[in-house]
Amino acid sequence: MAPLLEINNLQTHIQLRQGVVRAVDGVSIHVEPGETLGVVGESGCGKTMTALSIMGLLPTGGSIVGGSIKMSGREISALDAGDMRKIRGDEIGMIFQDPLTSLNPTMTVGKQIAEAVLLHREVTHAQAMDRAVEVLDLVGLPQARERVGEYPHQFSGGMRQRVMIAMALACEPKLLIADEPTTALDVTIQKQILELIDDLRQRLGMSVILVTHDLGVIAGRADRVVVMYAGKIAETTDTGSLFSNPRHPYSEALFHALPEKAAENRERLYSIPGIPPDLTNPPAGCRFAPRCRYVTDRCREEQPPLAGEEPGHLFACFHPVGEAEHGRTGTVSAHMPEQAPGPAPSQADGAGEVLLSVENLVKNFPVTKGVVLQRRVGWVSAVADISFSIRRGATLGLVGESGCGKTTIGRLVVGLDKPTSGSINFAGKDLAKSSGRQYRRERQDIQLMFQDAYASLDPRMRAGTVLREPLAVQRIGSRSEQQRRVGELLDQVGLPRSAAERYPHEFSGGQRQRLGFARALILSPQLIVADEPVSALDVSIQAQILNLMRDLQRELGLTYLFISHDLAVVRYLSSHIGVMYLGKLVEVGLADEVYLRPAHPYTRGLIDSAPVPDPETELAKVKAGIVGELPSAINPPSGCRFRTRCPLAEEICAEVEPPLRSFPGTGHLAACHFPLQSPMQTETITAAEVAGP
Repeated sequence: MAPLLEINNLQTHIQLRQGVVRAVDGVSIHVEPGETLGVVGESGCGKTMTALSIMGLLPTGGSIVGGSIKMSGREISALDAGDMRKIRGDEIGMIFQDPLTSLNPTMTVGKQIAEAVLLHREVTHAQAMDRAVEVLDLVGLPQARERVGEYPHQFSGGMRQRVMIAMALACEPKLLIADEPTTALDVTIQKQILELIDDLRQRLGMSVILVTHDLGVIAGRADRVVVMYAGKIAETTDTGSLFSNPRHPYSEALFHALPEKAAENRERLYSIPGIPPDLTNPPAGCRFAPRCRYVTDRCREEQPPLAGEEPGHLFACFHPVGEAEHGRTGTVSAHMPEQAPGPAPSQADGAGEVLLSVENLVKNFPVTKGVVLQRRVGWVSAVADISFSIRRGATLGLVGESGCGKTTIGRLVVGLDKPTSGSINFAGKDLAKSSGRQYRRERQDIQLMFQDAYASLDPRMRAGTVLREPLAVQRIGSRSEQQRRVGELLDQVGLPRSAAERYPHEFSGGQRQRLGFARALILSPQLIVADEPVSALDVSIQAQILNLMRDLQRELGLTYLFISHDLAVVRYLSSHIGVMYLGKLVEVGLADEVYLRPAHPYTRGLIDSAPVPDPETELAKVKAGIVGELPSAINPPSGCRFRTRCPLAEEICAEVEPPLRSFPGTGHLAACHFPLQSPMQTETITAAEVAGP
């Protein structure tokens, strides 16, 4: 059978003032009918640009300068804009990375879906709206007919992604391109979206191109994989072969950078040295050579061809992984994965003094109605009677879905919000009662690492000014002393001192996150609240930031409150894990105990929902996982708040809130009437008695 999509020697360039970016350089791939092709690699490797070339949606200055793109045997790379519009959305659909910015905020979701149907089908407006309802039903949107008249901002992140999928499927395309469809989504929503795409592919007979930087996303879902680096294909084979026997050093390095195995073995994460090359002036030889652990002079001078011992497994490397057994002649550099010199302080059992103690913390946000005379009509229960503690030098990881209250706790601890009730005791002082200048001085020892480093940095200020500003506000040192402190801090986070003269937009994503970390460290704090600091980063950059955080924790004696939805990352960095659901702390304990022997069904569901970089494990997973949407925090369920989604729920769960009980392990507590393991005692533990890490 002929391929549905066939790309030969594709070359896509982007014309900039300072030169031409060779974004896609000689890429050849094919997609068979009904097949899922995974395309993986770091940001800037050409994944998305290849997808946009297929769709004819290149950015300003972008153009296809060579090669061929055939859809069902028809050449589409040279079509004009009018002819391409007839194919786009009809034969080829695309799910974009960020649904909120991809959807029109001024149009209802029903009209946006119907728009594609009206363009490609001879139907009335009423028929197009009926089709919109039909595809929203198809993608599992509850009450689709009632919700077609709502706007994008009225939907949750997972729901907006379903709307994007419905829009892409409205005209039943033959090929669906999913560009990072689950980046920064909760693991539960991520699992639902990936399973939905896979189910629709099988039911509708579509082909899918799944573009991602997450190897766990394609495990068990893609039939074949293309690994891209710097605009070229580094390796391509079937999924099982790539995961069991990667041949290109870049593929091997991506696997080594994953936190799952490092957390099990307490190893230091492997970090790929350097950054991808500038594609306005790419290296003469192998583009991965400057970062490769097996590089030789030949690699720097010649471009390796895409070849291999087997027709179905091709790789572009002169010294493929595994060749050592057959007499590799290359010299291995000093970039092999490093072992951590013993357990990091964050992995200790927490023998030090308690630095932060949160007791009976409550935060309710008022819900108001009216434009001029606003009146309160309810409360959002964001944090509901939470208690925990963190010992000096330890790390508590808070995990849970969006809307569970993790970020609100972080904001309360750093003082961006005031608690409704409860206490926040830091180094013996109750910060919840502080205010004014005294409040600012006391909060100096607690700093925040934001999720979006770019949005949190003033784009009009140079990096040096951004870092010096807290010192100036607190009147610490002279100007020369402040500048010296900025230089020392740039050294600590691995940025050159010349970076002080650059603006935020001149940094890469990983460099901006380092800059955000430096900003948090500038006042020499004792506690850092890190709010999703690596959620949207490539695995290689993620490894750099996580290693940096562990190194500086050991060096400076830092204490972390680490907030994330990724349990593998939390397990790697944290000594203890706290699991939150809808404002409640449902389980807490040592990281390995919570991860390997969870007592609460919600924790088990989070672990099962997380993608694992192992095709066999992914295929063996039960599809159910955590079902349904997070209930509203305005009117949370009675009794156990998780009962509406819990497979073990019974009548008592709706009537009685489960108490926290002890389970086997050090400080292992969980609140469940029907836990997954037997509790150690039957007496209840009040919230005030919860002694966290």
